Amino acid sequence: MSELSEKPSSRIAIIGAGPAGMRAAETLLRAGLSAALIDEAPLAGGQIYRQPPESLRRPARQLYGSEARKALALHESFSRLRTSIDYRPETLVWGAREKRLLLSGPAGNTELAFDKVILATGAMDRIVPVPGWTLPGVYSLGGAQVVLKGQACLIGKRPVFIGTGPLLYLVAYQYCKAGAEPAAIVDTSDFTAQIGALPRLLSQPATLLRGIWYNAALVARRVPVFRSAKPQKIEIRGRQLVVTFKRNGKSFEIGGDAVGMGWGLKPETQLAEILGCAFSFHAGSRWHLPRCDAMGRSSTEHVYIAGDASGIRGADAAEAAGELAAFAVLEDLGHTVPQTRRQRLLAHLARAERFRSGLERAFPYQVPELAGDTVLCRCENVTVEEVRAAISSWQISELNQLKALTRCGMGRCQGRLCGSAAMEVLAAETGVEISDVGSIRGQIPLKPLIGARFQRKAAP
Repeated sequence: MSELSEKPSSRIAIIGAGPAGMRAAETLLRAGLSAALIDEAPLAGGQIYRQPPESLRRPARQLYGSEARKALALHESFSRLRTSIDYRPETLVWGAREKRLLLSGPAGNTELAFDKVILATGAMDRIVPVPGWTLPGVYSLGGAQVVLKGQACLIGKRPVFIGTGPLLYLVAYQYCKAGAEPAAIVDTSDFTAQIGALPRLLSQPATLLRGIWYNAALVARRVPVFRSAKPQKIEIRGRQLVVTFKRNGKSFEIGGDAVGMGWGLKPETQLAEILGCAFSFHAGSRWHLPRCDAMGRSSTEHVYIAGDASGIRGADAAEAAGELAAFAVLEDLGHTVPQTRRQRLLAHLARAERFRSGLERAFPYQVPELAGDTVLCRCENVTVEEVRAAISSWQISELNQLKALTRCGMGRCQGRLCGSAAMEVLAAETGVEISDVGSIRGQIPLKPLIGARFQRKAAP
């Protein structure tokens, strides 16, 4: 990379130490700027390149599969720069006021002033509330991955995986490699839709081939795959969890010792909202996303967004977006950035965006007609029936009205789990376009806090 012109230093914070956050920190440091990198996890890497505790370390190939070389390169790069930045692991950003972040970590509850902030907050599982989804032994796909990567454990030896999206097949493959024998994969998407998405998926042929490889490996291990399935319920029978689903008009039951479920990922956007960023509804993902330019600049002058926080495009694209967001910060501070590298990264993101649109077509998020006694909001134990009754009685047409009158989305997760499904239920009941029902507004604190840390300190 060519040298970057020297300018006075500025207070820069990066939130999230996954691929996007790590690359952003590295790029800024290369330009002579040391950022504060804040992350909830004890070790950098994010979900995709999660590092286990020292006592549970395994070979990289075993942890990351075909992505082992990328993971090692990123971890080694970060290990070289971590002493040159203000790295704060195990620290939660639970809110913000003007240009101050509210932190909770080993040092207690503190504040951190900033001039520029890059949000690399990543994504989380998207869930369809199938009856029985709150039972013991039912995990999100991301949770199943955390158990495997972080603790070298399995959620079960014969798990049933249900949902849709690339993560469904990746986690099933990873569990096979770890010694599990998945009872089945129950995919709600249609195979013809996946074939129809191929022209867009070919924009990233290596990624597409890796997905085909996972599918082939699962077939070779004789893992049953049921596509175009409609999950009906999950229930406990003896020592098994039994998944009931319909397919082509017929009813099926598959038993296992655990269930992993997920319908793709959705960006973590609450902090962007707290910081005043404008949002737009994205039809492909059926979710409200922060408005950003190609470099990651949001509508709020000092806020930049990188990686999955602005849309799900994968780990490679997250690295590119982290570097571009750092370039945007540098440009806005008066630095000169290498234009050849900048254009190459922008082209990479354009291909990733096309690939994302293919994934959204191949694996759409669809909420089926839900039984009335299904728990929609697990934090507050609000059922679908209660939500429908409130919509009818109070003529509710906006999601935050629904939250205020039913407490759906008012619990510990603040709608992270139930928000998507609540939007779908509200739109279906009112006949309103889903883009018009709104989204659950973020509230401070964004996540639960540890009471013992309430020793308010002001950091410089």
